[in-house]
Amino acid sequence: MIKDLNFPSEMSSLRLVEKAIDELSMELDLSDEVYGNVLVATMEATNNAIIHGNQQDPRKNVKIQILLVNKELKVHIEDQGNGFDHSTVPDPTAPENLEKINGRGIFLMERLSDEILYLEDGRIVELKFRI
Repeated sequence: MIKDLNFPSEMSSLRLVEKAIDELSMELDLSDEVYGNVLVATMEATNNAIIHGNQQDPRKNVKIQILLVNKELKVHIEDQGNGFDHSTVPDPTAPENLEKINGRGIFLMERLSDEILYLEDGRIVELKFRI
């Protein structure tokens, strides 16, 4: 395990995640592209866990584990919410959704990571990046 974070569902907690990824990038000497992909996708997943999963309830925690396994970085983000079905999230590139300001997080996460898994009915998102 490289990083193990556990924090309350407050937007201010995003700073902890950004700091951990910055440190990780330096430790692993990540390329700018991989660093950017990991940062944006992880921040989006964490933001979703805080807002949608835990409803910004500071009594509920978000847990993030980052592992390095055979040149693959795995970022495991878990909330204490009810989960969701990612297949029902509207496509932000559909003409009727282009003007909407929300709804792009999952789209970004899927484009920036090499693989994404939705586990435990969507309460856990696992992002994978080849480094």
